[in-house]
Amino acid sequence: MSNRIVIIGAGSTNFGLGIVGDFFKSKILSGSTLVLHDINPETLKNTYEIALSYKEKLGVNFNIESTTSRSDALKKADFCLISIEVGNRFELWEQDWKVPLQYGIKQVYGENGGAGGLFHAMRQVPAIIKICEDIEKICPEAFVFSYSNPMQRICHALNTRFPNLRITGLCHEIASMTRQLPSLMETNLDNIEFEAGGLNHLSILLSAKYKDSGKDGYPSINKNFDNYYSNLVNDHEGFFSNPGAERGLFFELFKRYGYLPITTDSHLGEYIPWAYSVVDHDGILDFYDKYKKRCLAFFSNDGYEKFFDMSHPEPHERAIPIIESIVEDLNMLEHAVNIRNNNFIDCLPNDIVVEVPAIINKTGIHGIKLENYPNSFGSLLNSQVGTIQLTTKAILNESKQTAIHALLADPLVENPNSASSLVDTMIEFQKSYLGSVSYTHLRAHETREDRV
Repeated sequence: MSNRIVIIGAGSTNFGLGIVGDFFKSKILSGSTLVLHDINPETLKNTYEIALSYKEKLGVNFNIESTTSRSDALKKADFCLISIEVGNRFELWEQDWKVPLQYGIKQVYGENGGAGGLFHAMRQVPAIIKICEDIEKICPEAFVFSYSNPMQRICHALNTRFPNLRITGLCHEIASMTRQLPSLMETNLDNIEFEAGGLNHLSILLSAKYKDSGKDGYPSINKNFDNYYSNLVNDHEGFFSNPGAERGLFFELFKRYGYLPITTDSHLGEYIPWAYSVVDHDGILDFYDKYKKRCLAFFSNDGYEKFFDMSHPEPHERAIPIIESIVEDLNMLEHAVNIRNNNFIDCLPNDIVVEVPAIINKTGIHGIKLENYPNSFGSLLNSQVGTIQLTTKAILNESKQTAIHALLADPLVENPNSASSLVDTMIEFQKSYLGSVSYTHLRAHETREDRV
């Protein structure tokens, strides 16, 4: 069956060619049209030419189009995948991360949570809203998959602004469980049944069972945890394998809460106020430096070749099996999707976007309720609710005052004066991206509590 699949941000490092390589491995989607779209004509041309060369080399049956026109790309689209970054990724990320530190906000990374997550969202969300406005006008029935960070805040804003679009956030970090559980439970993956959930980058393994016996797998995980993870740490993609990355918080969370975090990198620390005191900061810097170096050298080192290795048929990104399940009505279980809470996690409001398992079929993505979610870890999830909601309100209303309120609601922020000064500083540093949407101005009705 032929489908029109639009890849928005196709010129980006890793994602563009990575997702094309994943599609090339799909027999179900053979015959589909992959539409590569990016606003940067040079990076788009690069991705398009490499994709065409591998199409010919591998002999796969996919049509490939390339256009800088979003309206042309979206015509008759069945599926839209969004992975964009506004501005110079690493330059702005380092501002998000390091400037708040000067104001006493002890955050880790600053890409998704904390003060850095707020400013990242303030840059990213307006651009993705414009994309979704076009989707709403041109192909409103399309399935939309958002990969961009900060995922919690982006997906909340999109679901608030576009309640009728079919928007799902996807993150591949759940795949770490499929690699780690067989060793931890000393059995084959096909003998393991597991369930995880929470918020993106702040999610835990709730249960793991042996299919053949029905026995709980957590006793084996507890027994093997120290030995297994003491010999493995993060690689550049956030998966445990190479030495030199952070693992302090991962160990601390398991010890304190008794649940295995599914996120095996330090993104966890972006949401927890005491994380800064337990993480391995040398490991974090080492991880970041290696990741940055690898990304910047991606094309010059032909880092994309692995994406087209047909001897490894499993896709890196979960969008491919999800799309296959929609097309073929497979009723497939997907272990982690980011969708609007619909009583899937009782301790969270229903407007918050949660990361839960789902059943996928031709009618869409159907989340699964997580019964008896642990209140102890749920309290960490709830600490993010106010700042997520206020981030959305600040962006949709272009409100500097609400952005300050979002910071004051963040558990990492201790000083109200520092929060206010930091917003002014970041607006000045990033005025090319933030000043253009009126965050530099207060509206009359914002001199007191927001009434919008």
